[in-house]
Amino acid sequence: MTTPRTLLRQPGRYQVGTFIKTASPHVVEVLGTSRMDFAVLDAEHAPLDRAALDLMMLAGRAAGLPLLVRIPDKNPATILSVLDMGAAGLLVPHVDSVADAEAVVRHAKFRGGQRGFSGSPRFSGYGTLGMKQALTAGDQALVICQIEGPEAVAAAAAIAAVAGVDGLFIGRADLALAMGLEDSKHPDVSSATDRCIDAALKAGKLAGVFTASLAERDAYAAKGVNWFVFGSDQSLLRQSADASAHPAE
Repeated sequence: MTTPRTLLRQPGRYQVGTFIKTASPHVVEVLGTSRMDFAVLDAEHAPLDRAALDLMMLAGRAAGLPLLVRIPDKNPATILSVLDMGAAGLLVPHVDSVADAEAVVRHAKFRGGQRGFSGSPRFSGYGTLGMKQALTAGDQALVICQIEGPEAVAAAAAIAAVAGVDGLFIGRADLALAMGLEDSKHPDVSSATDRCIDAALKAGKLAGVFTASLAERDAYAAKGVNWFVFGSDQSLLRQSADASAHPAE
């Protein structure tokens, strides 16, 4: 078994991962051989059911690759299931208010929260950890809130300040749609994104964005962004295939 990467904040550097949208533990295993810091299983926008997530989490453990899950909803049962599987953290869509953030944290944490406890799942070593050790291990899972609408932008600083929230991830495409726009790079979206980045950094939390190019990643890194989701397994495969194919005629 390989040595797992360190997922938590590391001063002076940013971390890069990718979305995984293909229901295959082999994709996780292959990405585990790369230099990526983490990956996010996209259960919101990809056909990843509980059984697929469990197998992919198993592969992540074997490959030493921390796996977060972008959950499809904020249902307490969804949060519990993913964390019991051993997810390194949650990427939570549409966190629009302090109340939303507090509810997610409450259902994701044991101490000070309401997460249901069992010592038998993967996160607790299948019963090999004592209760105190298991509680500590479980509470290390990251909670990253997606900011995807004007209401959430207005509340970004307050959301970032919630105890147990580890970072903000700005969903620029949904943010654009919520603002009545059809361009995730519109100046108004960029301005709102910058406000959220600033809010996260001032709170000492992770500031995350999705990027699809190295130039965009570097531009946001210069602004202090320290947590990137770069493309997906699908886009990386397609781009590599295109780069390897015959030149277009």
